[in-house]
Amino acid sequence: MDRNRKWMPDFGAVLLILLSHMTSALEVPLDPKVLEGLPQPPTITLQSQKDYIFDPRENIVIHCEAKGKPQPSFSWTRNGTHFDVEKDSKVLMRPGSGTLVIDISGEKAEAYEGTYQCTAHNEHGTALSNNIVIRQSRSPLWSKERNEAVVVQKGVPLVLQCRPPAGLPPPVIFWMDNNFQRLPLDQRVSQALNGDLYFTNVLPTDTRNDYICYARFPHTQTIQQKQPISVTVLDNSPEGERRPGFMWPLGSTSTKMVLRGETLELECIAEGLPTPDISWQKDGGELPNNRMSFHNFKKTLKISDVNEADAGDYRCTAANKLGTAHHIIKVVVKAAPFWVSAPRNLILAPNETGILTCRVNGEPKPNIHWFVNGVPIENAPEDYSRKVEDDTVILSSVPSGSSAVYQCNASNEFGYLMANAFVSVLAEPPRVLTPPNQVYQVITNNHALLHCASFGSPIPTITWFKDRQISIRSGDPYVIHENGSLEINVAQPVNSGMYTCIATNNLGIKENHVYLEVKEPTRILTQPEYKVVQRGMSAVFECKVKHDPSLIPTMTWLKDKGELPDDERFEVDTDSLTIRDVTDDDEGTYTCIMNTTLDRDSASAMLTVVEATPTPAIVYEKPDPPTDLELTDQTERSVQLTWIPGDEHNSQTQNFLIQYEDLLHQPGVWINLTEVAGTSTTAQLQLSPYVYYSFRVLAQNDVGYSEPSVPSSQYRTNPAAPDVNPSDVKGVGTEPNNLVISWTPLTGFQSNGPGLEYKVLWRQKDVEKDWSSKNVVNDSQLVISETQTYVPYEVKVQAFNDYGNGPDPEVVIGYSGEDVPLSAPDSVQVMVHNSTLAEVHWQPVSFDSVQGKLQGYKVYYHQQRSLHATEEDANQQEQVLTFSGNRSEGRLPGLQPYSLYSLFIKVFNNKGEGPASLTKTFETPEGVPGPPSFLNVLSPGLDSLTLEWGPPTNNNGRLAGYTLKYQPVNNTNELGPLKEINFLANKTTITLSSLNASMLYKFYLNAKTIKGPGPIITEEASTAMDTTHIQPTIKTGKGPTEPPHPTSPITQSLHPPFHKAPPVGPAFGTVNTSVSEEGAVISWEYFGHHKNVFVEYMVENSDENWKTELVNGTHSHTINGLKPGMSYRVRVIARDGADGNVHSTSEVLVTVPAVPNRQVDIATQGWFIGLMCAIALLILVLLIVCFIKRNKGGKYPVKEKEDAHHDPEIQPMKEDDGTFGEYRSMESDTEDHKPLKGSRTPSNGTVRRDESDDSLVDYGEGGDGQFNEDGSFIGQYSGKKEKDTHEGNESSEAPSPVNAMNSFV
Repeated sequence: MDRNRKWMPDFGAVLLILLSHMTSALEVPLDPKVLEGLPQPPTITLQSQKDYIFDPRENIVIHCEAKGKPQPSFSWTRNGTHFDVEKDSKVLMRPGSGTLVIDISGEKAEAYEGTYQCTAHNEHGTALSNNIVIRQSRSPLWSKERNEAVVVQKGVPLVLQCRPPAGLPPPVIFWMDNNFQRLPLDQRVSQALNGDLYFTNVLPTDTRNDYICYARFPHTQTIQQKQPISVTVLDNSPEGERRPGFMWPLGSTSTKMVLRGETLELECIAEGLPTPDISWQKDGGELPNNRMSFHNFKKTLKISDVNEADAGDYRCTAANKLGTAHHIIKVVVKAAPFWVSAPRNLILAPNETGILTCRVNGEPKPNIHWFVNGVPIENAPEDYSRKVEDDTVILSSVPSGSSAVYQCNASNEFGYLMANAFVSVLAEPPRVLTPPNQVYQVITNNHALLHCASFGSPIPTITWFKDRQISIRSGDPYVIHENGSLEINVAQPVNSGMYTCIATNNLGIKENHVYLEVKEPTRILTQPEYKVVQRGMSAVFECKVKHDPSLIPTMTWLKDKGELPDDERFEVDTDSLTIRDVTDDDEGTYTCIMNTTLDRDSASAMLTVVEATPTPAIVYEKPDPPTDLELTDQTERSVQLTWIPGDEHNSQTQNFLIQYEDLLHQPGVWINLTEVAGTSTTAQLQLSPYVYYSFRVLAQNDVGYSEPSVPSSQYRTNPAAPDVNPSDVKGVGTEPNNLVISWTPLTGFQSNGPGLEYKVLWRQKDVEKDWSSKNVVNDSQLVISETQTYVPYEVKVQAFNDYGNGPDPEVVIGYSGEDVPLSAPDSVQVMVHNSTLAEVHWQPVSFDSVQGKLQGYKVYYHQQRSLHATEEDANQQEQVLTFSGNRSEGRLPGLQPYSLYSLFIKVFNNKGEGPASLTKTFETPEGVPGPPSFLNVLSPGLDSLTLEWGPPTNNNGRLAGYTLKYQPVNNTNELGPLKEINFLANKTTITLSSLNASMLYKFYLNAKTIKGPGPIITEEASTAMDTTHIQPTIKTGKGPTEPPHPTSPITQSLHPPFHKAPPVGPAFGTVNTSVSEEGAVISWEYFGHHKNVFVEYMVENSDENWKTELVNGTHSHTINGLKPGMSYRVRVIARDGADGNVHSTSEVLVTVPAVPNRQVDIATQGWFIGLMCAIALLILVLLIVCFIKRNKGGKYPVKEKEDAHHDPEIQPMKEDDGTFGEYRSMESDTEDHKPLKGSRTPSNGTVRRDESDDSLVDYGEGGDGQFNEDGSFIGQYSGKKEKDTHEGNESSEAPSPVNAMNSFV
């Protein structure tokens, strides 16, 4: 053995090697007993990469970890000068480490760029890290430029340049369009490595104005965009077909330099028509297929892990049907320094000699410089025991106390390598590191290797003995290796026994014992045999094995060298394979493989399946129970059970179920233990300690289970320590000063022995080093008192009994009890967004003051009072909003406008709420008022009406006044001009004069504040008529007549429409009649809610039925077609399907005057007949002329559009004749009725009928009622109500100015 070079063994004895910036250092032995008192110079164990590009959004973390004994201290240099970490508040060095964490938030990150180096020092030497270059990642903007539009002829080549900004690291380039879709690339259109877009030949389909180059910068995850490029391909003078030519690289040759170990990327882009194909070859050599790949449609060749053999000439060829073109790329391979043999740590005894070698290679050849403890070796204190010869340092007769760390730095123009290697001068007696009494097992005739890893300084000498007596020398059959291992080339059973290795140096001697066991080989005695089996029958392959009794065999079966099919028909037993109900697919070769932990053996056989022969009917029954149960091979934890199967009764046994009875813990209860295949008659049973076993067996076939067998004899296992610990261990506090540790206790079966107890251990996490413990008996929890409030504890529970402890328990993290929070939120601020919404902010409490798990914050607020002087005090009920988690703000919706609020905030945890914050008050601004509380019409006169209203229930501010609008409604349901009156806030009544007699008026009233008008309520009323007043009676079914009652208006708010309850009094008021040329006019007052209102009439004193006309939504009706000189009985009735009652007025007698007789019947005069014929002819001519002009000019497009939509909701104002749009009925059903004047009827002849609750939301275009700047009402008075469920869908509205206005309101 060469005692001048002290390398540690490869199999892990003393020290390992640090060669690069992130690899493990050379280590001293891991045995703590060896580590005690063993000095070690510093060794760098972790450092950042040499080139560190940092993200300016994150902290800079420069790693530097080292170990040694004593623990090293750390220092840094930046740009070659000392870097004082303590003077920079933004720089933190982690405790016990040299790692720097630089907080660059709010700082200029460029200030920390530079070259950093870490130094680790203790009294035995100084180790250096690599030079770590720190640079900030950058993603600069694209330089401003204007891209000229590109216009080319079809077939010519084209290059669109990207020219991305230079980033750090370089960006990733890709091309997309305006829709952020990647541009399709193919053999004709491709992207070069520099990002430019190449067109081998352009096509008209390449025309587009959105060729956009994008650059994605990986570190900052930002994307920069170049201005779009427009390309137009013309086809008026296309380019013809041509031979290939190279667009890149230019010329016939080019040069490419690549560093050893990097990836070589060669690129050739050719133009031509048709599009050429690209191929590659290496002149004078072959392309490395295992490291080579093609990309970009073979335009790019990549070779990974480049070495010196990859240098040479690479030829790319472009070819199409017109010819070829060639380009040669000369590849030059250079190399940054790389290790041939890095220096290794040395452990030398005093006066010994050692050598450090630093062998590197590179192109050009690297320069080697030596350092000792971080100082150039030529500047270090002179040491006569040290001699430097280029890449070697020779240490001769080293003195005690001369431990140091040497650095080798090898560099050339492409990089550098640096390695630390310590020289530790120690005087240590021998120590054997191989575990004592280790057992080695080998199969006969194989080689055996016995280890004797040692440590000592000087390096110990190893000698071997067998059975303490026979001294072993190198020679057949033994070989003693340099590292002390003993090898036996061909082991035989005679070589079994105890071997002793002795390690000796001048400071002492140490011995260790190991054992060798030479086992018998595994052999298959009964091999599977060739089988011919009928389809549907069973096939059994036997495979009996002989093996060493101390080895546990495992049998595996294969079919045609693959796994057996996943089919329950295949049953594997310990020494056989059974295939039931064989099919044709089961044919094949079956292989039995027997494995042990040391060797294996195998054998195969074929299965052939033939046609099955008919068999007679078979009777199937359950099997008979097994018999003759016997227990053999009894051990502490296992026993072998054997039995004799009973009769199968024509159904093959599928499996045997083995059950046991625990006579000690659960007598009389049979528990399933295991199942075995139906071909087995033995089972190896795994047992638990401290159980009185009795076994029985049941057989199962397709029919069912057999009866249980007779139980076996009793077998008692000895007690033992528990195998498991309690489960579901928890640590939860129930009070602020306690910790309750609970668990699920073991069952009697799991106890494994008498005297079961639990050892409960706990300690405060990260605070206490020692565990506190207490033993618990017959309980499943332990209460720990006098704990701190809500602190984490490490908890574990271990079971033990009279025979020992259970396994090491797992540690569970629990928390002591919570208490209510101590602090209140601070800095409460309120921001009011509008009259109903506010936002509250606060300063969260510290986590320590929560005294538990933070659940969130509760904001308590209530309305103290309204700011309106006349309103009553607000509801004092307090409201609470909860914000979960660690929040610092929240929103308060649903506030009352123009009110004073107060609030405070509490933090809460699982225990309760903390103290309240200081109370904060705030005011909400004014809002729009609510609707007036009522609107009544009093004292109707012939030309006047008196209105009375009440103020809004909620003013929501300072009431500014009221706005009243009204308009007449004539007998044809048309609306008159709208008038508007404004009142002050103290005005609640008005008498309107100069009204038309017998006229229905519609009124709209709303209140307003400085924020604007509130919702509108409406009312209808008629002025008095000068005809006879009739007091009606009300018929409810056939019940008695109810007395009349005064008029009560129907008040309806704008939002939302509600169904009114039936009135308490009569449904009808005064009924008036008059006779005109058109017919009899009937008007009435109606207060009911019914949907269907009718006018009924019949000739007086006749037996004919009543004639009925539907009059929903009106208060007057004209009966046409009455015969002159006749008297008619007339009445008004109301009814609907929901209310079985019928309400009716008393009958009114209407007499139609007779037409007076003429002395001369003008209709019989000839001049009259001629005049009528001339007038008719003239009217016919005029109609024809109008029809022709209308077809030519299209004079009424708006009218035609309205007609095309057939929308009965759109009723235009008719300004030419002074009439108004339709006043639609307030009550309607699905019965047919005539369209009112000014209405439009759909082409299918149906009229859509709406119901109405008389709400302004239903006037106009189906949206809110709107007013023009001059106060005029926008929209139509349609009086919509909820539609009957059987009505059809409304037609779409045609576009109109009203709709356009509503869309912007």
